[in-house]
Amino acid sequence: MTESLTDSTDAAGEPVPRRRIFADLTPLRTSPDYRRLWFGNTVSWVGQGMTSLAVSLQVYDLTGSAFSVGLIGACSLVPLVVFGLYGGAVADTVDRRKLGLASAFGSFLLSVALVGTSVAGVRQVGVLYGVVALQAVCFALNSPARSSMIARLLPAEQLPAANALNSMTSTTGTLVGPMLGGLIVGWWGYRAAYGVDAVTFTAALYAMWRLPSMLPERGEDTAGAKRASVLDGLRFLGTRPNLRMTFLTDLCAMVLAQPRALFPVVAVLWYGGDARTTGLLVAAPALGALLGGVFSGWLGTIRRHGLAVMVAVGCWGAAVAVFGLTRQLWLGLLFLALAGAADTISMVFRNTMLQAAVPDELRGRLQGVFIVVVAGGPRLGDFLAGSAADLTSPGLAVTGGGVACLGAVTLLALRWPGFARYDARDPEA
Repeated sequence: MTESLTDSTDAAGEPVPRRRIFADLTPLRTSPDYRRLWFGNTVSWVGQGMTSLAVSLQVYDLTGSAFSVGLIGACSLVPLVVFGLYGGAVADTVDRRKLGLASAFGSFLLSVALVGTSVAGVRQVGVLYGVVALQAVCFALNSPARSSMIARLLPAEQLPAANALNSMTSTTGTLVGPMLGGLIVGWWGYRAAYGVDAVTFTAALYAMWRLPSMLPERGEDTAGAKRASVLDGLRFLGTRPNLRMTFLTDLCAMVLAQPRALFPVVAVLWYGGDARTTGLLVAAPALGALLGGVFSGWLGTIRRHGLAVMVAVGCWGAAVAVFGLTRQLWLGLLFLALAGAADTISMVFRNTMLQAAVPDELRGRLQGVFIVVVAGGPRLGDFLAGSAADLTSPGLAVTGGGVACLGAVTLLALRWPGFARYDARDPEA
């Protein structure tokens, strides 16, 4: 007998999802394909986190320049933005399984290349920059294909649970990967960290290999189309206010209220700390995001996804604003963790709306836009926060950014009130 996922019905006779505390593991139990994909991505994310730290350490070891380390981000940002849109269009044209497999294999080969350069004693930092840029290209091609598959592997009611599980994948990689990378580099050197990353990619490759064919499902009016245009995806987005709001609300949080660039400054000025204090500030939002995923079982009972996104983004802004007023470290870490948990909730529902309210033939292109926003928004936020802090003060920059986020979300809610009425039972883009 299969386990019932509901305990009762509402006044209209609709089933009411069971209330949970911990993450809903139903997608992992019901779909072997999704289970393999999730496990493979989780393992590979940890490996990528290790490599990210190892490359940063090696660049600094070769150059002794913090600026050179900062260039690593620029080498990945441009390919992510450019190929994110292009990768989404490709994902709407070809078999997504083959695209995911090819791009994952490319990432595997690049990890092997890093092992080779380390063994050969190559000391040209340009080689590392080139590998990082190519890794970003592979990710930009892989991510839209992989994300577009989720709605084909699971029923709509399981998408919030799946996206919560996916958030745990990324935050686990962010937290665990660099820690393991630092330990492995310290004990056995760069080649060991790169080698472990290459091995972890085999899990993602196996998961992609076992998937069925994933050709985009086309409507009758586009059944004969052989190519997908990026502009068509942008035009579709331009006519769908609810989908636009998922991006606009995220930009409110990531651009207006992104305090991470100021962590080194506030660690010293506010808390009298050092690099270890900065590390705690960096880890707090990620830990909050992970806990948000672990305790995400209740998200499946929420149907007003648009309203949930606005509330979550508002909570992010409020938490950041209060963080800007704190001068006790434990309190600051608490509010940063709360901001991270709110970000997870926002991400879960924004991703679910993109998967449920977008036709399959356009999902890749919308996921490509998502990559551009996720990659570019926080970096623009870093620039804005740094500039505001130089013109005023770090405290005013952080608190003002949080208040600006709250104000911007409120204005968006007043301009497009239909977003708050979005109902997951009847997705309307």
